[in-house]
Amino acid sequence: QAADTKREQFRQYLEKSGVLDMLTKVLVALYEEPEKPDSALDFLKHHLGASAPENPEIEALRLEVAEMKEKYEAVLEENKKLKTKVKVY
Repeated sequence: QAADTKREQFRQYLEKSGVLDMLTKVLVALYEEPEKPDSALDFLKHHLGASAPENPEIEALRLEVAEMKEKYEAVLEENKKLKTKVKVY
């Protein structure tokens, strides 16, 4: 009885978090694939976004891009203000 309750709670957790829906969609996509891939596991990994391990450099690059975007926006704003001043003169 306790095991059934824990199992049901876990199923509800997976359903609530969207895991069951995502797994169902990927499995349906695999089922509907006209030519089945050699590796069903690779198919699942690819479609779940886990085909390659996350490289630590990627996160550093993402942070750098975010910083560069902020600097770019600041430079654009400064450029706009300077153009306005130049028009005055």
